[in-house]
Amino acid sequence: MNLVIDIGNTFVKYGVFSGNEEIYSDIAPMPAIGTVQNICTKHPELGQAIISATGNLQDIFVEKCRQLLPKTFVFSAQALLPYKLHYNTPQTIGLDRLAAVAGAQTLFPAKNILAIDMGTAITFDLLTSGGIFKGGNISPGMNMRFAALNHFTHRLPLVNATDNLPILGKSTEQAMQCGVINGIIYEIEGTITEISKNYEDLTVILTGGDAKFFDNKLKKTIFVVQNLVRTGLNTILNYNAPNI
Repeated sequence: MNLVIDIGNTFVKYGVFSGNEEIYSDIAPMPAIGTVQNICTKHPELGQAIISATGNLQDIFVEKCRQLLPKTFVFSAQALLPYKLHYNTPQTIGLDRLAAVAGAQTLFPAKNILAIDMGTAITFDLLTSGGIFKGGNISPGMNMRFAALNHFTHRLPLVNATDNLPILGKSTEQAMQCGVINGIIYEIEGTITEISKNYEDLTVILTGGDAKFFDNKLKKTIFVVQNLVRTGLNTILNYNAPNI
């Protein structure tokens, strides 16, 4: 059994995997060795772990994890991947993007896949049916867009997302909501349409904190997989296990 620790921009997500199935998950505001210890106590069958961090990873946290699980792998740009990476700057690509693609490949093998992660940022990543990562896009996430409108203007308020919006807003607050939310919808649907021109039978997967919010707002057929990144980290851990 594997322990996955995904340290993101906002939360830390933990997952316990038996094979490719996640049998336990938890979320916390910051990494804590006490949480890892509790998970290991509840799941004594754990044999190895992977840690992935969007930002800086404290050495002491890694050391403590390795005391609990000696076979703890720290995911980095130098790790082996289960697909070919066609990217000009592999040393700068986000680990969450690499993991999301690995998760998509695990769930939909031999398919053309567009993985869309809707978190702090929105990332689009394309994997071909032949197992080649072709690149992707990065744009601001929904909350970042709302915050930017408030921060970089003098009079626009900070507003929240809401459902059942028209095409055009009837107030300043609604105009901001329509602009941000409808803009994201058009961005996603437009990207899917353009990529589908070159990649037939494109499978589209939505993940991340805002995935459920946009699920029923898209006209395109998509799959929502909330644990896509953790699934990919589990796959990457197994792929690198002989070298740990």
